[in-house]
Amino acid sequence: MTRLDVAPPASEGPVDCDGPRALVVEAREVPLGGVRGMEVHRTLPHRALPMVGAWCFLDRFGPQDTLMRVEPHPHIGLQTVTWPIVGEVRHRDAVGSDVVVRPGALNLMTSGAGIAHSEYSVGEQPIPLDALQLWVALPEARRHGDADFERHEDLPVLDLGEGADAVVVLGSLGAVESPATVHTPIVGAEVRLPAGVVARVPLRPEWEYAVYGMVGTAETVTGMDVTDADAARRPSPAKEPGTTASVDHTRLLYLGKGRDHLELRSDEGARVFLLGGEPFEADIVMWWNFVGRSHDEIVEAREAWEARSARFGSVVDHGPERIPAPPLPAVRLTARRRRA
Repeated sequence: MTRLDVAPPASEGPVDCDGPRALVVEAREVPLGGVRGMEVHRTLPHRALPMVGAWCFLDRFGPQDTLMRVEPHPHIGLQTVTWPIVGEVRHRDAVGSDVVVRPGALNLMTSGAGIAHSEYSVGEQPIPLDALQLWVALPEARRHGDADFERHEDLPVLDLGEGADAVVVLGSLGAVESPATVHTPIVGAEVRLPAGVVARVPLRPEWEYAVYGMVGTAETVTGMDVTDADAARRPSPAKEPGTTASVDHTRLLYLGKGRDHLELRSDEGARVFLLGGEPFEADIVMWWNFVGRSHDEIVEAREAWEARSARFGSVVDHGPERIPAPPLPAVRLTARRRRA
């Protein structure tokens, strides 16, 4: 996925997360693909919430019938996590991968210092398509390394009781650990809720978490002081204190730190995606498809892509087609910092 909302990040000082939160982030529509663009909604990054642990990006493309054609484009400093809900997407990259991405399988691409890839829906006609794509910021120890790609079709499941469970996509949840390669303490998991069941999801108090609605609507069981991420720098309650918070495909609920569990239920059944982890080791500078630590790093990566540098390689079975880098903003890029 390539991101086209490239406004510079806010430079206000950070607000540390020092305890539990119940912060609602509404998805916003973003452009992708020009005239034949797809419907894409983004919840991360948000101006009040740039990251959750090492997670720095969350897009939902779909549900819709579409012909997806995302031409070769570059990445640095991150891992892409592609998690389909409906439909199939062909992934090709510069380390030789050529795979069809299907629901239930994790496709994890590690950019290291640089990689390019493309994403096409399968076939030449519009198809039903719905998927999540997330980015994980790489720590200093891994972000300058080699690019890599891995696929996992047999992911472990944590039993939550009464038919509820969680597919552990990335990292660890409770005593269950994904086989996928990670470089920071992290979790990404699809929680599946049968109708009417209360599922108790184990959390680590020292980690921060968020939950995003995939299919159906789920709500928290324990009352929370819900706030709105768009309300203010330090938000005031958007609902009566102690109300439950709901999530669906239009919103993410940021839970902060200090919780040892989360209880969820759904009247009709639902699937949600839990993301979390240890607060990230550094502020990041994020622009277009690049995650770095400084303005100069981003400029260097952009220039390398425009110069067709060998740094990003060549995507298998592609010719000269590629997505050009947009112009840099007229201000110096600064770190994305939490504002809530």
